[in-house]
Amino acid sequence: MDGFVDRRSTLRFLACGSVDDGKSTLIGRLIADSAGLLDDQRASLVEDSRRFGTTGDDMDFALLLDGLEAEREQGITIDVAHRFFSTPRRAFVVADTPGHRQLTRNMATGASTSELAVLLVDIRNGLVEQTRRHAAIAHLLGIRHVVVAVNKIDLVDFSEHRFREVERAVEAFAKPLALASLTVIPVSARHGDNVATRSARTPWYDGPSLLACLETIDVRPDNAGAPLRFPVQWVNRPDASFRGFAGTVMSGEVSVGAPVAVAGSGRITRVERIVSFDGDLPDAAAGRAVTLTLADEIDIARGDLLIDPRRRPTVTRQFAADLVWLAEAPAQPRQSLLLKIGTATVPATLTRIVDRLDLDSLGRTAGDDLALNAIGRVWIETTVPVAFDPYADNRATGGFILIDRATARTAAAGLAVENLAAATNVHPQIGQVTPARRAAMKGQRPLVLWLTGLPGAGKSTIADLVERKLVEHGRQTMLLDGDNLRQGINSDLGFDSASRAENVRRVGEIARLMADAGLIAIVALVSPFRADRLRAASLLPAGSFVEIFVDTPIEVCRQRDTKGLHALADKGRLANLTGRDQPYEPPEQPALVLKTTELSAQEAADRVVALVLDRV
Repeated sequence: MDGFVDRRSTLRFLACGSVDDGKSTLIGRLIADSAGLLDDQRASLVEDSRRFGTTGDDMDFALLLDGLEAEREQGITIDVAHRFFSTPRRAFVVADTPGHRQLTRNMATGASTSELAVLLVDIRNGLVEQTRRHAAIAHLLGIRHVVVAVNKIDLVDFSEHRFREVERAVEAFAKPLALASLTVIPVSARHGDNVATRSARTPWYDGPSLLACLETIDVRPDNAGAPLRFPVQWVNRPDASFRGFAGTVMSGEVSVGAPVAVAGSGRITRVERIVSFDGDLPDAAAGRAVTLTLADEIDIARGDLLIDPRRRPTVTRQFAADLVWLAEAPAQPRQSLLLKIGTATVPATLTRIVDRLDLDSLGRTAGDDLALNAIGRVWIETTVPVAFDPYADNRATGGFILIDRATARTAAAGLAVENLAAATNVHPQIGQVTPARRAAMKGQRPLVLWLTGLPGAGKSTIADLVERKLVEHGRQTMLLDGDNLRQGINSDLGFDSASRAENVRRVGEIARLMADAGLIAIVALVSPFRADRLRAASLLPAGSFVEIFVDTPIEVCRQRDTKGLHALADKGRLANLTGRDQPYEPPEQPALVLKTTELSAQEAADRVVALVLDRV
């Protein structure tokens, strides 16, 4: 123990562990014995225990936490239950979390805002898999103080021998976690032994009761001087005379006159006012919700991060992270998702699964997928740079979630680890000649026409005809053909999945530059993976990326074989041929589908040109 702390401090802690280990009962007993129950609360608990209880004639303290009807009927915790209680020494906010594997996402939610974990262990079962999983998740989410409540000691006749066995197992398991503190306490949640007060039935135990431990432990992090991090939640513009940026100070502090920078662009300005519900403030510390007005008119939108310009976060599109996978379908490399970090939500790709965490040894093993509730290290690439601090340095700006694009459900909880990009601390240079001005000079709307399809589908032929016809209409164009680019800028790339992804990434960046120049860029590229094309589309303003599916059956492509690719593959001299050795993922909602078995190349080109002229 590190001594007493200020009685006005509040401890946020988590109750976790495997199903039926007694979490709700322990927390209910802790609240009842420490803070006391009002007469009407006690009467209600007695009645609920009679109707729903599982403890015979005794009061079922779990019912203080399990408020949902389904929880009471099944006798389990389903959702996270937050409860507030206090003693003369301290105030507490406790998150009682479910123990079932399929509800692991709820446990992770409770852990993300907690400073300490109370980990329940049934003394009869010891450290089961879900107990280890919850301990690992709590550690990943930055919890460095753990109290292990070895519960149901009354069911083993208060055996010191059995408790010491479990205690040794806990200490051995926790050693690699390098916790700031670990306390193991024998308890009986049902009967109150060592919960609020020391029990005479465990004379061999000389440590604190659970309540005494929670009242006295010091969990304050050493975060003095943390850098300013202010995610912009909303641009507040009630009238033409006021433009402010609303949000919550996540770490550090901000004061009037202090310099601040926009993490993404690197632009620096100064704070002019700090506006709050209570009026203007001279400064605001972490946790305060305010609106900032700035000295200069600079481009800031929801999702931007205002920072201390002397202590900048990482700004990158490629980073490593630890994930707790929460979706039913396993995580796969090259999976396309949405990443929400702070107030920003951006498209992202799970580019690589590096390894998985072994819950027995806490070591890492190789793997190429993550099943439900698995924990693993991954590489992520976003379509635009995101700002973060490593989660180990700043929980406020290092945590994120991944969202399934199809269902909008949370697929994973993530913790940023490190930047993977070679270039760091670089920011875009904003020129005085804008893309809009270049487009106006050319008298056209820039577009990227992205023709995708199997090898031999006819993309290059159609693209060439499209460019000629657009030039005849007075449009300024640039044709980007995949084979031509592979003879130059992409000559170093192969045809495996990773190389194909990089091929599409580079072509997408080039196409964006062409569009910035005011041109109509025509791309003819197999680009077999849907996620890669989505990433290319995200580089451009809405409506500027026109996906065109050159739909030609594989049998027809093989018959044409204009480049001899299938013949080479038949002889074993060409590997990774799309449609044969590698999959092709057709567009889900293309702007145009060209069925080349029904259209000639000229007719297909005419349809593309008509589409373009209608838009520009």
